[in-house]
Formats: sequence, structure tokens, C-alpha cells
Amino acid sequence: MGDLSIVGYLIGILVCLVFSAYFSASETAFTTVNRIRMKTLAEDGDARAGQILKISDNYDKMLTTILIGNNIVNIASSSLGTLLFTRLLLDQEVGAAVSTAVMTVAVLVFGEISPKCLAKENPEAFARFSVPILRVIMVVLTPFNFIFMQWRKLLSKVFKKKSADKMTQEDLITIVDEAQSEGGIDKENGELIRSAIEFEDVEVKDILTPRVDLVGVDQDTPFPEIAKVFEANHFSRLPVYQESIDNIVGILHEKDYYAALNQGRHSLEGIQSKPLYISSAVKISDLLRALQRHKVHMAVVVDEFGGTEGVVTMEDIIEELVGDIWDEHDVVVNYFQKINDTTYKIDCSASLDEMFDFLGVEASDDDYDCVTVNGWVMEKLEKIPAVGDSFDFENLHITVTKGTTHHATELTVVRRPQPQEAAR
Repeated sequence: MGDLSIVGYLIGILVCLVFSAYFSASETAFTTVNRIRMKTLAEDGDARAGQILKISDNYDKMLTTILIGNNIVNIASSSLGTLLFTRLLLDQEVGAAVSTAVMTVAVLVFGEISPKCLAKENPEAFARFSVPILRVIMVVLTPFNFIFMQWRKLLSKVFKKKSADKMTQEDLITIVDEAQSEGGIDKENGELIRSAIEFEDVEVKDILTPRVDLVGVDQDTPFPEIAKVFEANHFSRLPVYQESIDNIVGILHEKDYYAALNQGRHSLEGIQSKPLYISSAVKISDLLRALQRHKVHMAVVVDEFGGTEGVVTMEDIIEELVGDIWDEHDVVVNYFQKINDTTYKIDCSASLDEMFDFLGVEASDDDYDCVTVNGWVMEKLEKIPAVGDSFDFENLHITVTKGTTHHATELTVVRRPQPQEAAR
């Protein structure tokens, strides 16, 4: 009879440990399961995924159920362990001490650590296994859940939450970075998603073609001469100005020009479209909607004095999302050239952020107010750059090697060894 009692205690302890492992694994699985994937599967008709989402949405009740169940089986296993070792050792105090040591190790290893590690490795599979059992337990423990939910509401009123936690743009980018590092998405898709997330923050001034690089035609230019401008620059659209580029009065499309030329017409009247004027502070997401609304592909950017600051096209906006787009007429510009292990050639029209990425330099956006390499060089030198001007930044020695009277066009960057590298 005594042997049967010992076997009964062992079976009871084993059952308690199994349930302890189940509750611990369920807590981890439902906490770490990918809710976005579950939502996608549920929308595709996966009933089990729908049940997982439903329980996850009622997280407080689920967690209360798991904690109640886990505490019940852990206390029960400790009590059974005390009875078992007291009977085996024939001493109540020694049996209680041995039971405490043995059951603590057993619960930690088999009821907590191991199941949680396994559930974390494959939360979806365990959540699928757990959900039907957990639904039944939640119903059985409803009275206890009700009591504890009232207690939680009381605590919420006493310790009021100051502000709701909202997912930020930085949180989204972190999620993309983690998905990319874990192999869920490749580098190209990761960059596309990051560009889409940051799209709302980009302003027109960050992507416009500046005034000094504009190619346009005076409205008094002889009509046949305009063909030479199209042929020399391979643009599909040209700004049309009156007297000065600061007074752009229209946008001429190449197709409309040649159609008029073939018809024997010799005037821009009727074939140039009215320009869309915008400020450089406009977000490119708003500009995109404005271009769609006005059914145009180019906008003229004006400064605070009403002069022309530059132009921006639909292609410029799309490139902000997908990267540079080159057609068969474009001259491909290699902005960054590696000469050797320490020396680089940099085109000054390149993006400053892209140059820092290429050189592996960490720099805060608060450190500068420009978007191009040339603008950054002007800020550092505090004057119009001239060939031969140089300065140091971090471990880089930067020299202007090409330029015009108005701006720098090429830099030579030499990477100097860090102090620890020089010591070696």
C-alpha cells in the first residue's frame, strides 16, 4: 500500500510538472507569436490562427488564466513533493528541506526554463497546439479571472497610465532591421520598406534639381532652335522662361514640341503647359498627390523671394523610394570611386548621407543643414570652395580637387588610421 502511495505521489508530481511546462510555454508562445502573420493566416481562412488572435486580443484574461493555472500546479507539486520525501525519509523537517531543493530545481528546469526556450524557438506551432486547451481552461477559471480582473481595474485607477504607447517610425524601422537580419526579407526589400517609412519626412528641398543645374529655353528662342536643346540634354520636358530662369512661365514636353514642329507651327503658344509652383518645404508625399491631382510630372520650386530655387519631377520622387533610375539616354554618374584602401574620389553633387554611408562615417543630421556633399563642404569651409581647399573631419582628410567659380565638383578623401591602428 505504501509503494502505491509513493507511485501516486510521483505520478501527481509528474502531471503537475507537465501542466507547469504547458502554462510556461503558452505564456511565451502567445507573447512572442507573430501577430501580423496570424492576422494574414486568419484572413486566408485559417480558423486556428483566428483563435490565437482572439485570445491574444484578450491578453489580460489569457495571462491571468496562465498565471493562476501555473501557480496552482506549482504549489500542488511542491506539496506532493513534501509528502513524498517526508514519507521516504521518515522525518518531516528533513523531508521538507529536501523537497524544497528538489522541486525548485525540477520546476525551474522542466516547468519554466526548458518549455519557455522551446516555445520561443517556435511560438506559432506551440500556440496552435495550446489554443484549444487554453480556451477550455479560461472558461473553467472564469470566476477567478473575474475577481482578478476587478483587482487589475482597481490598480489601473490607482496607478494611472500617463500616456498610451504608440508604435513610432523608429519602432517600425527596427522591426524591418530585425526581419532583414533574421532573413525574413532581403536587403533590397528592406531598403524599399525603410524608404517608404521615411517617405513622409522627406521635403522637396532634399530632392530638387537646383537652379544652377537647370536647363530651360527662353520663350523668345527661335522655334527650330529648341530642338537643339532637347537633343543636347535628352530631357523629355524643359522649363520655358521669360527673360530670366527666375520667371518660368511654362513647361514644354518634347512630344508636344515635335508634334507642333511636324505640323509646321513656329510658336510655343498652345503647346506649353502651365507650371505648378511649390515651396521647397513641402513634403514630397504632398507633392506627389499634387502632381497626380494636376496631372503634371514637373513642379517649379520657388524660394521666399519668388525666384526659382529649382525643379522637381515625378521621377525624383520615385527615385527617393526605389533608388536611382537610369534610362538609355542618361549619363550614369559614379558618385563614389575607391582609388585604393585609403583614398576615394567623391562627386560633390552626391547625397551627403550616401557619402557618409559609403565611407562608414557616423554623423548626426543635427550636425549639418545641407543635403549634398557640396553644401557640406561650403559649411565646413565657410566660403565658396576653391580647388586646393582642404579640411579634416573625423579620421578623414578632405581636399577639393575640382570645382567652378560657384561650387566644388569633386573631392579627394583620404582615410587616416585610427590611433589604435597607428600604434600597431
